[in-house]
Amino acid sequence: MEVSINGVLLVLNIGLSLIVFSNSALFAKLVFNPYSVVHRGEYYRVLTHAFIHADYIHLLFNMYVLWQFGGLIETIFTQEAVFGEIFPGVSFWGQSRGYLFYILLYFGGLAAATLPAFRKHRDNPHYNSVGASGAVSAVVLAIIIALPTMKLYLFFIPVGIPAFVLGIAYLVYEYYMSKRGRTGIAHDAHLWGGLFGLLFMLIAEPRFGLFFLQRVGAFFGDLFT
Repeated sequence: MEVSINGVLLVLNIGLSLIVFSNSALFAKLVFNPYSVVHRGEYYRVLTHAFIHADYIHLLFNMYVLWQFGGLIETIFTQEAVFGEIFPGVSFWGQSRGYLFYILLYFGGLAAATLPAFRKHRDNPHYNSVGASGAVSAVVLAIIIALPTMKLYLFFIPVGIPAFVLGIAYLVYEYYMSKRGRTGIAHDAHLWGGLFGLLFMLIAEPRFGLFFLQRVGAFFGDLFT
């Protein structure tokens, strides 16, 4: 039976989140608290915070996006036929390497998303954060690099929007909100996670950037012809 790394991640996120919803003491031990990491050596929090969520809405949103986009990028990375169709002329990584790259993408995005909080809150014992948003942002931006003209649909917009348009809007929005602050949401974590996903794709295979530009260029060419 073929393994799904994304499926395992979904199960871990949902299972651990449901457990801590009814166990506040465990929740407090697993949240990302930069002060505890830096001053008490509780390094595990860097990992555990990304598998628990604040409430059912937070969990549902992150898991829906991870289910949609994580499964797609895992398929692209690990299925030779799909990889070859999207990236013609690029040698297939191999299934094992594809799984490894998906793991590196996910957990690299998770780690990158914690960097702003380390810088800002390492001496603040009251700052806490939870959720897989940084890792999910990395996955979403990786998909946008791979399939920039794929149509995406938002709940309140009845027409499909090209992925690269939403990707740019997402990064701009998260940057603006991170500078604005005082929202109770770690927008800088979303931003850094997303940027990691973008850079990961370009470092893993620089030609992905060329494919991205070609496809976006072709999109505008078709738009004005």
